[in-house]
Amino acid sequence: MSSVDTETLRFYASEAEVYARRARTVKNARLDSFLAGLAAGARILELGCGGGQDSQAMLARGFDVTPTDGSPEMAAQASLLLGRPVAVLAFDQLSETAAYDAVWANACLLHVPRPELAAVLSRIHRALKPGGIFYASFKAGSVEGRDGLQRYYNYPSRDWLMAQYAPLNWMSIDVDENRGRGYDGAETGWLHVTAISRGS
Repeated sequence: MSSVDTETLRFYASEAEVYARRARTVKNARLDSFLAGLAAGARILELGCGGGQDSQAMLARGFDVTPTDGSPEMAAQASLLLGRPVAVLAFDQLSETAAYDAVWANACLLHVPRPELAAVLSRIHRALKPGGIFYASFKAGSVEGRDGLQRYYNYPSRDWLMAQYAPLNWMSIDVDENRGRGYDGAETGWLHVTAISRGS
């Protein structure tokens, strides 16, 4: 199974412009605390950048940001906002080693099929420098499934998610939980994971 779900990609292809426009109206309250742990000019990889608003905020603060998205249509929307090319990158295509000071993966790894998530986390861990910071957020649940818009979600529990992170060499893992809404308007639990790599 690929880390890219066909139905989910179809949704983002058809909704890219509307999705990007709506996403740009929402400020991510966790971005500031993520950036606070980084040195000036740190190199950051953004996975699933969507409309590009988080990359825009990071670039404006002087960070060296590489924005990417698995959807060509979403990458095009982000490119329009940022005025620079945005790479189309599926999670299972990430192949760099010790290249980034941080990885920002807001509300995107939640689309990775459950059997593939551990391998994707391993690729991200490998791409981080020692001491690198990795943030990802997931819609909480107990079994994988689709939302009303037919997007695939892995819907992890806290324990299941931590079991996917556990085999890797993290210095620390912090999990924060809250309630919120997504693009479909449905209220859901969220798991916010911040991990710091010890290096390979």
